[in-house]
Amino acid sequence: MRLILLCVLLLIATPLHAGERLNVVASFSILSDFVRNVGGDRVNLTTLVGADSDVHVYTPAPSDAKRIADAKLVIVNGLGLEGWLPRLVQSAGSKAQVVTASTGIVPLKLGSGADPHAWQSVPNVKIYVTNIANALAAAAPEDADVFRAQAKAYLEKLETIDREVREAVAKIPPERRKVISTHDAFGYFAAEYGVQFIAPLGVSTETEPSARDIAAIIGQIKAARIPAVFLENISDDRLIRRIAAETGAKIGGTLISDGLTGEKGPAPTYIDMVRHNIKALTSALDH
Repeated sequence: MRLILLCVLLLIATPLHAGERLNVVASFSILSDFVRNVGGDRVNLTTLVGADSDVHVYTPAPSDAKRIADAKLVIVNGLGLEGWLPRLVQSAGSKAQVVTASTGIVPLKLGSGADPHAWQSVPNVKIYVTNIANALAAAAPEDADVFRAQAKAYLEKLETIDREVREAVAKIPPERRKVISTHDAFGYFAAEYGVQFIAPLGVSTETEPSARDIAAIIGQIKAARIPAVFLENISDDRLIRRIAAETGAKIGGTLISDGLTGEKGPAPTYIDMVRHNIKALTSALDH
């Protein structure tokens, strides 16, 4: 009897918070970092497309359906990025609320549709973070104050990194603010910060360039005197290396575009990613 009473007392004394954490699924690593900054230890976070992986061409695994079935919130980018996700949610029979983090962002055009890479503009990410904080607060009202406080702290960090980018770009001579990258992932960065990106691979990492495309991009680099070409962490680098060899343009390093790196890589968080990219750009263009 005394043992039973002790067990009951232990159960009462043990905080249940860890077991009550909000189950959240994020579609890919960059969104996952936003959720982690806002949710902290109050969420149980699962990421479908992990570090150094390409969300454009992802094929869901059977285990992903189970993760979504167990989730209360599924955080997605939207803007056509996760074409594979609606079917996954349906097959999981999930009652999870799907939250589109990019809601409220004015999309740029890319090909015949919307450009999904809105996170490349830091001001856009402030909208992502606010949407995520609102969704978490609505799903777990008892933790709403915590989510809003953590979002506020993260928004202040974003304000700082946005200022760093603007100051760094301002030091690059205007005629040198143009680069080649491996696919059209940097339209929002270009629009926000005034660096021109020209991409030989068109709309997405699924597209293969033709011989005519390659000849055109080589001609463009020579005509526009583009000083640098960049690799990306999720793309095949052979094309960019060939273009650099044929034009004399400098390979400016690797830009992080659609997915964060692992913990040991240069960009395990979004803020690391922005800092890494602006350092790579300025070091290639500013002399």
